[in-house]
Amino acid sequence: MDADTILLDSEERMEKALAKLKHDMTGIRTGRANPGLVDSLRVDVYGSPTPIKQIASVSAPEPSQLVIRPFDPSTIKDIEKGIVASDLGLTPQSDGKVIRLNIPALSTEVRRSMVARTKDLTEETKVAIRNIRRDANKHADQAEKDNEMTEDDREDSKKAILELTKKYEGKASDLAKAKESEVMDD
Repeated sequence: MDADTILLDSEERMEKALAKLKHDMTGIRTGRANPGLVDSLRVDVYGSPTPIKQIASVSAPEPSQLVIRPFDPSTIKDIEKGIVASDLGLTPQSDGKVIRLNIPALSTEVRRSMVARTKDLTEETKVAIRNIRRDANKHADQAEKDNEMTEDDREDSKKAILELTKKYEGKASDLAKAKESEVMDD
């Protein structure tokens, strides 16, 4: 594997780790209603756990309310059960056609726990990015052993990998800071 291939592969994997962090952070509650809150929710419908996005449309008509409109009205009870069973801490209110979820204002304690969760997710992402760096460095060492690159090329490759690692760790930290300020602001 040459230096460019190693670097490109590393960057793709780091980008995926960052995308996963972004996705995971959409599920963290802020003071406002966000359809992303229920994205990860799976509901037992038709005998199998199904993502809520596939069986209903989710919208936020007000800053403190989510509206879930099932495509098939017969699934409304199943969706309610799924919401109650989830760790969202929200109580569904149904009129037979739509489900309304009122998003309560967050207490300081809940906000702190959400910030802690954000930090945990960010640290997991940074560890994943460092593991990608370690793998890339191993590939560079192996390429030198296999005479596919020189020692100087390996060192240059490792420097480039380190710069890439710092860049993506910085992006992860920036995402975390933005989410923390969003959670702590009312």
